[in-house]
Amino acid sequence: MMNEWRAARVEPGGDRPDPATWEPVEVPGRPAAFAGADAVAYRSTFADPTAEDEHATLVLEGVYAHARVWLNDTFLGEHDAYFEPLRLRLDAALAAENELLVECRPPEDRFGGSYETDEVPDELAVPGIWWDVDVETYTDHHILDLSARPRVDDEDARFDVRATVLAETALDDRLTFSVKPEGSRRGRGMMDRTAIEADAGERTTVEYTIDIRDPALWWPHDLGEQNRYVIRAKLDDDERTLTTGLCSVDDDESDGLRVNDTPMTARGVGLLAAEPEDIERAVDLNANLVRAHAHVPSPAVYEAADEAGVLVWQDLPLTGPGPFDIERGRDLTGRLVSAYEHHPGFAAISVHDDPVTVSDGPLGSGFLDRLRLRWRRFRADYDHEPAETVAAEVPDGIVTLPVVGPPGIEPDATSLYPGWRYGQAVDVDQLLERNPSLDSVVGEYGAGSLGVEDPVDVDGFDREVHDYHVSGGVEDSQAYQRSVIATVTERLRLRGTDVLVAGSLRDLGDAGMGVLARDGTPKDAHDALASAFEPVQAMLADPRAGGESDVVVHNDLPTDVTDRLTWEVGGETGEADVAIGAASSETVTSISIPQDAETITLSLAGHSVSNTYQL
Repeated sequence: MMNEWRAARVEPGGDRPDPATWEPVEVPGRPAAFAGADAVAYRSTFADPTAEDEHATLVLEGVYAHARVWLNDTFLGEHDAYFEPLRLRLDAALAAENELLVECRPPEDRFGGSYETDEVPDELAVPGIWWDVDVETYTDHHILDLSARPRVDDEDARFDVRATVLAETALDDRLTFSVKPEGSRRGRGMMDRTAIEADAGERTTVEYTIDIRDPALWWPHDLGEQNRYVIRAKLDDDERTLTTGLCSVDDDESDGLRVNDTPMTARGVGLLAAEPEDIERAVDLNANLVRAHAHVPSPAVYEAADEAGVLVWQDLPLTGPGPFDIERGRDLTGRLVSAYEHHPGFAAISVHDDPVTVSDGPLGSGFLDRLRLRWRRFRADYDHEPAETVAAEVPDGIVTLPVVGPPGIEPDATSLYPGWRYGQAVDVDQLLERNPSLDSVVGEYGAGSLGVEDPVDVDGFDREVHDYHVSGGVEDSQAYQRSVIATVTERLRLRGTDVLVAGSLRDLGDAGMGVLARDGTPKDAHDALASAFEPVQAMLADPRAGGESDVVVHNDLPTDVTDRLTWEVGGETGEADVAIGAASSETVTSISIPQDAETITLSLAGHSVSNTYQL
């Protein structure tokens, strides 16, 4: 419908932008030519899309981050939340030929999240229309928006549905809601009608509860099927649909993490600037959760997660030290939940990420370094009340973790970086034994590495910390990252951590915390993390030469496991039977490790998995 788009750098604010020159660009998109711009204006033309008795609404999705919109010479409105669709009525300003102008600029507050840090390259944070552009036409009445809140409890399952309707003429009618299983899956559908009234020109919202009998639940991919439902709202010839699912997620100190009342270990990876393909990459790592780190992904990412059976831990776009506007945070949280709560994988939400900086530089594991780390933690100070006030806006059914941060500030989810920012990777045990409240939910951990020999673009990569640990090139760098990630992941699983999230899936520059390089090529740590994330895996409790270690088998599946464990160490082999209950771990045997042993390999034949330790 739109003709070619053009764009230009402009000064933010003021009157309607009128730049002297324009450059052709792709919309939706993030034109790299405008990286770092204070504001960018986008222009396109289109013919009147309406026929007789029709009306039109402009829909922009992913407008980053604040925007103003004009049609011809008429100012239509402004926007301040890129994750929420912007819908503007066009009728009064429409002509036979139309010029649409959208001015986009970076956020004017703390809520730019990761996009306003050096962790994300400027070309990925270009002010613009990132996700979609559309013009919807309709006659007398139009269903502007349809949302649903899935609810599952001991007694029943239901969708609390909201439909917003724009009435061009006076409305006194009945709105039809229907729901049926997605695709060819058999199941009982339902249809019901409810009254709706509105004056001409009025928007009205109808709320309705749809009860589901014999519900087919949505599960993470290693626990069950991804059953979903299609909900339709219809008013005369106008209708809107959405796809949703039924899933309950709870996390508490006594029962741990439970999905649909089933115990679960969440094995996750962090995403700094997500794309739909990242979900498949996460599944390849045996992850069943992704954390949207201080940004909000597109609906396409959430859709991919729903299809693949991956939970999403969503951050509010707020990161780094400093105060923030509590009321603005509450407003954005409510709007974020409203926009995404119909996704069955939307499991958790955090408010403030990394609110303090504990380490001013890398620390080793010596006595003085440990004292320095304790002093830095002792000096750390953070007021939880603002984040907790914002988190109170989150409805029941979504786990809230208001603060994600380092030890020392009593975070709701911990950022742990032994072996990277301080100490050695194996120090994670000592750290958590002294602070047992920190190991239930670990929101990030790991180490960084180079993706290329001579990195140029290293946004978000702490080269000082890297050089402290590694003096070699790519090979040494990636070998060190592999060791840290494998060690910390295994130690957390051995401790029974409910939620563990490796720091980053994919680098956004030539180096980073990801287990994938910028071009998607696996680093050495990729296979190590995938192995440590196997739902059923054998691990050494104490992998040191010259001693004895228990062999612990973890079973994250919802079914019992029987298997045959074999091991090879120092040229000797052994085996033992394995019988372990669902969602549990068990010490199967103990093995002696010779002083001169170089490698130990554990294998589970029935699950075709192995685990090799380099000593």
